[in-house]
Amino acid sequence: MRILFLSHAFNSLTQRLWAELARDGHEVSLELDVNDRVTEEAVALARPDLVVAPFLKRAIPEPVWRGHRCLVVHPGVEGDRGPSALDWAVQTGEQEWGVTVLEANGEMDAGDVWATATFPMREASKGSLYRNEVTEAAVTAVRAAIGRIGRGEQPRPLDYGRPEVRGRLRPAMKQADRAIDWAHDDTATVLRKLRAADGMPGVEDEVLGVACRLFDAHREVPLVARFTGAAAGTVVAKRDRAILRRTVDGAVWITHLKRVDADSRIALKLPAEQVLGDALAGVPEVPLAADARVEAPTWRPIHYQQRGRVGVLHFPFCNGAMSTAQCRALRDAVASARARPIKVLVLAGGPDFWSNGIHLNVIEASPHPAEESWRNIEAMNDLVLEILSADGLLTVAAMQGNAGAGGCFLALAADRVFARRGIVLNPHYKAMGNLYGSEYWTYLLPRRVGHERAREIVLHRLPLVAADATAVGLVDEDFAATPAAFLDEVVQRATTLAESSDFDAEVASKNRRRAADEAAKPLARYREEELARMKLNFFGFDPSYHVARYHFVHKLPKARTPSFLARHRAADGPAKAIRRVFA
Repeated sequence: MRILFLSHAFNSLTQRLWAELARDGHEVSLELDVNDRVTEEAVALARPDLVVAPFLKRAIPEPVWRGHRCLVVHPGVEGDRGPSALDWAVQTGEQEWGVTVLEANGEMDAGDVWATATFPMREASKGSLYRNEVTEAAVTAVRAAIGRIGRGEQPRPLDYGRPEVRGRLRPAMKQADRAIDWAHDDTATVLRKLRAADGMPGVEDEVLGVACRLFDAHREVPLVARFTGAAAGTVVAKRDRAILRRTVDGAVWITHLKRVDADSRIALKLPAEQVLGDALAGVPEVPLAADARVEAPTWRPIHYQQRGRVGVLHFPFCNGAMSTAQCRALRDAVASARARPIKVLVLAGGPDFWSNGIHLNVIEASPHPAEESWRNIEAMNDLVLEILSADGLLTVAAMQGNAGAGGCFLALAADRVFARRGIVLNPHYKAMGNLYGSEYWTYLLPRRVGHERAREIVLHRLPLVAADATAVGLVDEDFAATPAAFLDEVVQRATTLAESSDFDAEVASKNRRRAADEAAKPLARYREEELARMKLNFFGFDPSYHVARYHFVHKLPKARTPSFLARHRAADGPAKAIRRVFA
């Protein structure tokens, strides 16, 4: 079946559906929603059997839905309507939610129903639910709808008279609906409001006299008794650039803020301390070591656990972005773990993201973005080198969540690479203004998949679901449906490795391979060659990287669909000539 996606952006859900439907044998192409005329032109060029809208912010043009079967993926239970479906579900504490696939008509979210899929709600942010439960339900529902269409079935009308149709029309959620009443809202309510707005648009508030939006909130318990005398809403502590605010019955960490009264250069989602600056003078720092044992909920950016002879290093950085400081801290944590009496080190990332590489927001906010880009990539390289240098133990990358660009190659530095089933990997840089990339990728990627496959991966710029990544050898295995189940199984496998009678022989074999590779071409030379290309990206005459970064961090809509996605616009079809990128 020829399927054309219409989408506001090539986001995580759209990428997952693209990859899954392509695996099912469908011909998939995509057109970004620029305007009605462009959409109509795309449909005329694509001549699709089916149009799928996985992520739209406005209605499909009438000539399109009248002339073609168009399916809309709505992140709500049957009957739910409106643009803030998941926001309301999180904020009101729904216990069950779902995804509904509707046929587009003249009324938003009111078309006939092709399929639904439901899931129990977790206490989690909107973004986490979207990347996990919503995405899984969407894949299930879209496949079910396509199956029904293939069998010649018809959709059922949306009927609010049926008892199982419990959704309703809800308005777009406004900042007034999200506002936190610090004097009265308990911790659970504060967290629901913050989580319902996480990712976009954040909750507007004032912090120490600074008007901003709040993002990425976490419950705090151990420190609450220390600040019982503080008024609700007060910033009582800071840790690793995050702030702790008192609530009427507890406290919450808020890691990121975005100014709403600032010029465009710094109006970005950034670490809270970076936004507040001198306003935090006098607020006490309450550090927490990565390996400190804490039984109650708290927050820290890096957390180390040891289970027998297996060390587990968690680094759930917000949105998977890794600043210069975070890369250095993680490198130090890896070095510290290597010095412990362990045999296997599991690099666990976070449940939503493994890593997305350098921190583009922090770079954009820097007075000197090119210099900060350079510092950030050097720090990433130092981290990768620390992992590659772990010659006395085995390392395991446990990719619980999605990964992009440098984050994928960070994972490849490990001796074993496992991925949770269903996550999406984007092991390429070119979409960011033809960025060349570093992190020793010119060594790490070909040694796993070979030079020809490596060229295809980095030049085609398409997402890979975990099963595809396993099939091409990018990762060793993919398994488990949830982050918790996946990490449990990874630790079990790591324990088996540590206890194996072949452990010493495997470490010795690994070290021999690394020594042979080093003799053939030193890692320092790979790094030097990559950074020579990166220097041109950062400091050269071509501003493409800086322009692409600006558009990305400010979330500016694209003026056109990239050619590698808009296959219906390719003069010579979707297959493009592959040029040589290796010397």
